Amino acid sequence: MQPEQFSTAVLDWYDRHGRHDLPWQHDITPYRVWVSEIMLQQTQVSTVLNYFDRFMEALPTVQALADAPEDEVLHLWTGLGYYTRARNLQKAAKIVVAEHGGEFPRDVEKLTELPGIGLSTAGAIASISMGLRAPILDGNVKRVLARFTAQEGYPGEPKVAKQMWATAERFTPYSRVNHYTQAMMDLGATLCTRSKPSCLLCPLERGCEAHMLGQETRYPIPKPRKTVPQKRTLMPMFANDQGEILLYRRPSTGLWGGLWSLPELEDFDDMQHLADQHALAMGEHQALPGLVHTFSHFQLTIEPWLVRVEESAHHVAEDDWLWYNLATPPRLGLAAPVKKLLKHAADVLNAGESS
Repeated sequence: MQPEQFSTAVLDWYDRHGRHDLPWQHDITPYRVWVSEIMLQQTQVSTVLNYFDRFMEALPTVQALADAPEDEVLHLWTGLGYYTRARNLQKAAKIVVAEHGGEFPRDVEKLTELPGIGLSTAGAIASISMGLRAPILDGNVKRVLARFTAQEGYPGEPKVAKQMWATAERFTPYSRVNHYTQAMMDLGATLCTRSKPSCLLCPLERGCEAHMLGQETRYPIPKPRKTVPQKRTLMPMFANDQGEILLYRRPSTGLWGGLWSLPELEDFDDMQHLADQHALAMGEHQALPGLVHTFSHFQLTIEPWLVRVEESAHHVAEDDWLWYNLATPPRLGLAAPVKKLLKHAADVLNAGESS
């Protein structure tokens, strides 16, 4: 199948069956496309829908994002995970405002110079919102092209990635690039799915090498598997008389960077030291059900404890620590498992189950 036949088949399919009602497909601007693309990295469309509308309502322009407090940005992102995306989003917004007059550069290379924007995201912004011819290679498109060409090798390897970018470039048309980009994303998301592709409905079925081999799900070749390291931590939830829980802000770099979290301790004996540090007298305490949270590179088992505490009247709260009111929670960026644990603590405290 020649490149022109390929793109024509994809566009014809898109006109009849593609998704045309996603919120970021309306009122198209580089800002809206960019935010949607960053949200859609590692995250399902169904999850992103609610977050995108809420984010746009709170921060409708790149200027609004640049000016927003970091806590507000992280609060709007809470639950989407991979929080570096949110911090890079704001860093990039500040650069667009300060160095580009609030307008996104109309150039793929310049777009990739912004924090958190790789070649594929830059291609999506350039093609969808600016009509520039630029290939993309997000997860969905990668799957379509890897199957169509029966691409051997793991696409994360530089040599294989180079071959796949060359394939993406070859098939990208010179007209209707905005629709073609969206069409390829849709094809991967709705037909050429990971485990059960709908090959009989696919406009590329006749030219697809993986389909001819009867090995659709073999491609893309997966990453060689490694065992996932296991880690554990104890998280105390110090609860005062006002139904508030002690939280601290994590350092801006690293895991859950800049988010508010519960303290992490090695074991139960460390709890007394933490209480002394904050001039707290420990009272009743109970273990709550554990929680396992999986990160991209390890798995964390959390052992939560709910601990009643009394505050010394003379103690001043330290920087980067605060009492989080469970009844009227402030708008803060919280790590997803911490949000779950706080909800559980609120349920226990409200039910008076603590014993």
